[in-house]
Amino acid sequence: MELTVVKTDGAAPAAGGCASSGCGSSSDKLAHLPEAIRAKVHNHPCFSEEAHHHYARMHVAVAPACNIQCHYCNRKYDCANESRPGVVSEVLTPEQAVKKTLAVAAAIPQMTVLGIAGPGDPLANPERTLATFRELSEKAPDIKLCVSTNGLALPELVDEICEHNIDHVTITINCVDPEIGAKIYPWIYWHNRRIKGVKAARILIEQQQKGLEMLVAKGVLVKVNSVMIPGVNDTHLKEVSRIVKAKGAFLHNVMPLIAEPEHGTFFGIMGQRGPTHDELQALQDECAGDMAMMRHCRQCRADAVGMLGEDRGDEFTLEKIADMEIDYAAAMERRAAIHAEIEANRAAQREQRNETFVSIASIKRSAASPAADIERIETRPVLMAVASEGHGLVNQHFGHAREFLIYEASAMDVRFVGTRKVDLYCSGGDTCGDADSTLSKIIRALDGCEAVLCSKIGYEPWGELEAAGIMPNGEHAMEPIEEAVAALYREMADAGQLAPAAETASLSA
Repeated sequence: MELTVVKTDGAAPAAGGCASSGCGSSSDKLAHLPEAIRAKVHNHPCFSEEAHHHYARMHVAVAPACNIQCHYCNRKYDCANESRPGVVSEVLTPEQAVKKTLAVAAAIPQMTVLGIAGPGDPLANPERTLATFRELSEKAPDIKLCVSTNGLALPELVDEICEHNIDHVTITINCVDPEIGAKIYPWIYWHNRRIKGVKAARILIEQQQKGLEMLVAKGVLVKVNSVMIPGVNDTHLKEVSRIVKAKGAFLHNVMPLIAEPEHGTFFGIMGQRGPTHDELQALQDECAGDMAMMRHCRQCRADAVGMLGEDRGDEFTLEKIADMEIDYAAAMERRAAIHAEIEANRAAQREQRNETFVSIASIKRSAASPAADIERIETRPVLMAVASEGHGLVNQHFGHAREFLIYEASAMDVRFVGTRKVDLYCSGGDTCGDADSTLSKIIRALDGCEAVLCSKIGYEPWGELEAAGIMPNGEHAMEPIEEAVAALYREMADAGQLAPAAETASLSA
């Protein structure tokens, strides 16, 4: 067996390689964009896959009303134990939202982005939303401002959005066919009237497309979110991706339907299932191309605070920030210094891995003619789960993970394909609760993965993972994730574990 490591050194890959397929590192995925746009997203955790390892975001819940009804939505308040869009613990006034943002930005210097995403639709609450942005653009000019919307009211507010230093907008577009839309949206509230069915869906789609075109014409970066609903719009989303790309959206986030009965949504009560991990990844891969696909979305609460995958909102309740004295000028200096350190660390990580991808050549030489009879045997891709607390490193104990990052290593590259949330295995102390039940759920969540990389792992979960065909690995602790995944893939290749099943027999012959 011969192993070759290919280093791109920043050069464009050959045709059909990483750039053409939209795989590889975040910088590769955005390589088709102008430098000015890449500069806008380089530290935006929701718009840049690489940045999400290093930078934090927060949402402020100032927009309680909504102008449409979605079958997958049930806005909830005072609900601290759910993590999904539309759920908040406190609805804020614009003044409260500004103070909370300044407090978080001072306490969490990695925070670069303030978004308004609900719990209703921000543009159905334009006065509250724009008042928040107006004051923040003055008091915290170093924070990026973002808004997420269903798009119904968007065209009428594009000019005002651009006036308030908002250059990142997310539109949720689940369809471009009104017949499909009628299955997702029971009604919209439009021009002081409630409109239902196909007519309502047609108006919503027209407004979404018009708003998208207007934003792009003004140089605003647009990300499109789409909820994958099996049997409703799953086969249709490839067409959605094609159309929004043609109209200038630069990032598409296809995310899974969340519809548990206890959430009280129509889809949840009616038993509509969400997609499997494989179904979601397959659709994302189909939609990928020159348009970057967002795969690191956590479907955050409307009041989320911290790094993607964590929520520190309880540290910044209205009661806790009421008496805080914030010197934001001093905080901005500290934030700038921290950001410089982060960027230096990112640059060092890039140089260390040197955009390294793996190429495996399995060689079988004929005993009769070793020089002439050389047969290349292709290796198969491998899914690996990674426990990480951020910074782009394998740096979390298996028992402390609430989610795992899923990477696919192949003979050509290492690419991030998504996240899988799990229950916490170890909550501290001498016991880990109902460890057997929790571990069984984690193993089911990691279905399809052949390895788990973490900083440490206990004896019992190690054995159970091995028995389930998942190889635990703590030997790459504190290494950059992509480099660690590539290294483990090389180790598996050297051990002869990567030949496709059909060729295993010929390898052993």
